[in-house]
Amino acid sequence: MFPETTTERAWTAAVIGIVAALVGGSLLFPDLVYGSFVWQYFWGPVYADAHNAACAAWNGGTPQLYASSGACEAATGPTAYPGYTVVSEIGYGLTLIGSLSGLVFLLRRLDIGDRIAFIYPLVPFMLFGGALRVVEDAMDSVPAGVEAAIQYPWNTLIISPLIYFTVFFFTLAALLASVWLDRKGTTETYEWPLAGFGTAMLAATLGYLVWLSVTTDFVAFHPIFTILTMGLALVIAVGLWVPIRRWFPWIAAGTPRLGAVVLWAHAVDGVSNVLGIDWGAELGLPNDLVPKHPVNRAVVDVGETVIPESIASIIGTAWPFLLVKIAAALIIIALFDEEMYDEGPRFTTLLLIAIIAVGLGPGTRDMLRATFGV
Repeated sequence: MFPETTTERAWTAAVIGIVAALVGGSLLFPDLVYGSFVWQYFWGPVYADAHNAACAAWNGGTPQLYASSGACEAATGPTAYPGYTVVSEIGYGLTLIGSLSGLVFLLRRLDIGDRIAFIYPLVPFMLFGGALRVVEDAMDSVPAGVEAAIQYPWNTLIISPLIYFTVFFFTLAALLASVWLDRKGTTETYEWPLAGFGTAMLAATLGYLVWLSVTTDFVAFHPIFTILTMGLALVIAVGLWVPIRRWFPWIAAGTPRLGAVVLWAHAVDGVSNVLGIDWGAELGLPNDLVPKHPVNRAVVDVGETVIPESIASIIGTAWPFLLVKIAAALIIIALFDEEMYDEGPRFTTLLLIAIIAVGLGPGTRDMLRATFGV
């Protein structure tokens, strides 16, 4: 057993301090701290999304749901809209960084996670997270008069940001079980059962979505989106990584093999957006999809402004997002080197996991939203 370190105590104190400040501020100044910050940017969007509303107004602590954009514009006080905002994404990013530090301590005590091989069995969990989010998207598509299988408040567990905690606890439980099986001697390594747990969860979630597509009218099935997304992302990853390793080896020096996985994960995000936003209707959907994240929306908006209509009508306006994702992935990959891994193997490993997840999770959701028409 590792003794508690000064760093661990400092991290624990910081987390307790932040939570105490938010809770204390919310109790002392509910409208200012909770209503105008916590609720408007974090819980309010979940609340509105869980009720399939256009927005939700704080209304002095008695949230009011609105069904139309016109009603939302007329609402007064803090108003929350489903989805992400710049403030919430910054908050989630800071939370992610803090969580990675805490996970380093956990992995250190379990004496695992210091090898790159730890990353690969976690990929099914990233796909599982995106698929689980699409289950909630499917619940939003339930027509009036039909009772959704997952209702409020349980549906909040599969809406961002709570879905990250849901997937994390599923993953943590699977990891602890896998380590237990390994140390009991049931398996030779914990990686294989861990990958098995993740694959089973992914298969069960996809199976449920397919079942909905067969038994209901509000969920469709367009496998072409999954086939094209995965296929094109693989072509992009391999097509770029092979020449990069040959002619620009300094980019791949720190992640000679895993860099291709990072590139593939972010290509999945980029390709799924291009197919859903620009080619959704052409590939079988009733309408093109709309971007869910502020960054996606911003890049698409710029594309609509900059790209001439004569060109946009042919190649669309979402493809710049794919270019941004590829460029960002390559820049991030180039930052990793052997020295970084030697100095902090567990933190570096977790950082790579997070980088892959922020591409593959949203990308899987967008791909499966199109695949199942939700």
